[in-house]
Formats: sequence, structure tokens, C-alpha cells
Amino acid sequence: MTNKWLMIVNPNAGVKKGTRDWPKILKILREENVDFDFRLTEKKEHAIHLAGEAVNSGYRKFCVVGGDGTLNEVLNGLMNQTSIPVSKLLMGMIPVGTGNDWCRMFNIPFDYRESVRVLKLEKTFVQDVGRVTYYHKEVAMERFFMNVAGMGYDALVAKKTNMMKERGKGGPLTYMYFVFASLFQYKFMEAVIEVDGKTFYKGEIFSMNVGICKYNGGGMMQVPFAIPDDGLLDLTLIKKTSKWMVIRHARKLFDGSLVNLPIVTTCQGENIRIRSVGKVYLETDGESLGHSPFTFYILPQHIKIVTGI
Repeated sequence: MTNKWLMIVNPNAGVKKGTRDWPKILKILREENVDFDFRLTEKKEHAIHLAGEAVNSGYRKFCVVGGDGTLNEVLNGLMNQTSIPVSKLLMGMIPVGTGNDWCRMFNIPFDYRESVRVLKLEKTFVQDVGRVTYYHKEVAMERFFMNVAGMGYDALVAKKTNMMKERGKGGPLTYMYFVFASLFQYKFMEAVIEVDGKTFYKGEIFSMNVGICKYNGGGMMQVPFAIPDDGLLDLTLIKKTSKWMVIRHARKLFDGSLVNLPIVTTCQGENIRIRSVGKVYLETDGESLGHSPFTFYILPQHIKIVTGI
């Protein structure tokens, strides 16, 4: 076993920002006398394999040098390994992504040197983890997440944003562009939502978010009541609404006040089940996945992270 940090670096994070900035981060790590090794991801979901393999090789401390998607992959690598309990592992982050929303929750600085210094302090917090079952090409799948999962319109916007990233295009404003540009092709879906075994909503939906933390979409606060260690999933549901209503109230996505609109309803629970007429699509921590039906579960205080709070 080693006490070194393993840096899992995504060169493609932040639309190739990882490639451009890794030499600078590497220099800072050495100047700050951080004891570390590193691995570079080579393709999508490679970080899942790297994290799981590293646990087997004796690493116990993992730092994501990337964005929320890389963070999600490392989480899933740690959760899926069976060598040791996840409670004995530690996760940190140096944010290099486009949105960096998980870092906003824990006050991890976007300045590289400052985020390295937060990492060195190793002030820890044990946060909840979400688990969702879904379908991909009619095959049942499972994914863990530690920030926010989005469905419906939110998943469509994430998918379009991710497609731009894969082409090496886009940036911090790309998500907001697609928030408006995708309005003209989205179709409302009929869904039934059950929370802790009781029917919460039945009807047409525009968008849904299930959160452990508060932020997604590059600083939006779509689940403003989320507390990352309360053992509860937070659901924000936007019902069927007009395109004009979305445009008019878009700014409310950033301060959490959207929950005061009559078309929005929220709740909390330990498990959430969502069935739909037709396929509703899913993203977790910005990663586009599969489609409904979904079942969400909470794993209370399950992963230890380095916080800047």
C-alpha cells in the first residue's frame, strides 16, 4: 500500500484544457511537494478502469484532474472494485472541466495552486452517493453518481453539449446555448414518479433533476435544497410548460429560485422510481447514459472527499 496521491488526468477535459494545462499543474504539484503518481486517460470510461486497477495496486488516495465526468468515472471505478471498502479511500479534485459543478459545492478553488493547497490540507467530508438503474439498448445498467443526475430536457442539453465536446468544440457557454437552442425539438413525455413507494407525480414532464449536491450545468442551482450528507435524494421536477416560460425564467436556474415557480415541484426521499410512456433519457454528473425506466437509491455518507469548506 502507498500513501501517494494518484492523479487521474483527463487530457480532454474542458475541451482539451487538460492537455494544455497539465504541464502547469504538474509543475505546481512538484513545487508544493505533493507526493504523487499520475495516469492519463486515453478514452471515454478509461478512468473507471484506472481507478479500480489502482486500488488493487495499493493506492488509497485519488485526485481527479479533469471535470465532473472524469470525477464520475473515478467514483464508479472505486465503487465497483471489491478489494477494500470504499470508506477506506479518499477522493480529491483539481478542476479542469467545463462546468466543475461538484467543486462549487465544496468550495474547491478553480485556481490550480489554490486547489492543490486544499488537497494538501486533506480536510475531509463524507458525502452521500447516488445509485441509479437504467436501460441502455434495452439492457439494464447501473451507475453511481456524486453530484446531480438529469432527465428529460436536462439530459438532451447534456447530450448535445457532450457531442460538441467530443468534436473538440464548445466551452463554458455551450451548455447555455443548447438550453435555448434545443427547445424547438424537445417533446414532452408522460411519466409516473414514485418517491419512497408513494406516487408523487403523474403527468407530462419537461425536465427532472435528482441531486446529492446543488449545482449542475456550469453553476445552475437546479436542486437548491440538496445537502450532501443528509441521506436523502433531492428531486426537482419541471412540469410541462411553454418555451416562452423557459426563456423568461432561465436566470432563475442560477440562484435556485426556479423552485418558487408554479410549474416546479420538489421533494426528498431515499429512493425514487420513474416510469414513462416512451423513453426519457438520463445523464449523471454530465455523462450521457441511457433511458427510462429509472430507479434511484441513496447510499448515505459513503465516500470520503477532500473539501475546501
